[in-house]
Amino acid sequence: MPFVNYAAKEINLKLVYYGPGLSGKTENARWIHRKNDPSRRGALLHLNTDSERTLFFDFMPLTLGTIGGFRLRVHVYTVPGQIHYAATRKLVMRSADGVVFVADSQETRMEANCESLDNLHRDVAEHRLELGDAYIMQYNKRDTPAALPVAELRAALNPAGWPEFEAVAIRGDGVFDTLRAVTRLAVAQLQAPRAAGQ
Repeated sequence: MPFVNYAAKEINLKLVYYGPGLSGKTENARWIHRKNDPSRRGALLHLNTDSERTLFFDFMPLTLGTIGGFRLRVHVYTVPGQIHYAATRKLVMRSADGVVFVADSQETRMEANCESLDNLHRDVAEHRLELGDAYIMQYNKRDTPAALPVAELRAALNPAGWPEFEAVAIRGDGVFDTLRAVTRLAVAQLQAPRAAGQ
């Protein structure tokens, strides 16, 4: 559920990048942070425990303007992909407004992708998150020789038909397309109740 700061006239959206370890969640977040105007973004914070690589930052999107006179602030989180950080993932997922599942396109990582996707569904159910359609599937590492065809990845990972993007996050390919899509979906979820009440 978005947090509305009435004093600052801001709507805060929480977007979570989810996926198996080393799938490219961190690279997505770093690229977004690096390419945003420093005057419109907060610091890149690391919430590290042992080998965790959870990141967080917030920024003010340049192109989305206002909703009902309120500015939009987006908070981007990544979750640690390693299995033994389940508690941290659940904590980060609390009150998420949109999710990007970052899948590793390599054949050897399919089992990890499937396991992480199962964990995502469990975390959403446990927190009773009402994300509606605010899910995006990103097939990362498309530049690797072992990358599976998108059709094969789709059949295994995206039976629900979430909007999907190919990416090479380390060089920024597909990163902002993914971000724009999940932000739009999260905003649409926010506006849906307002539209229904009119």
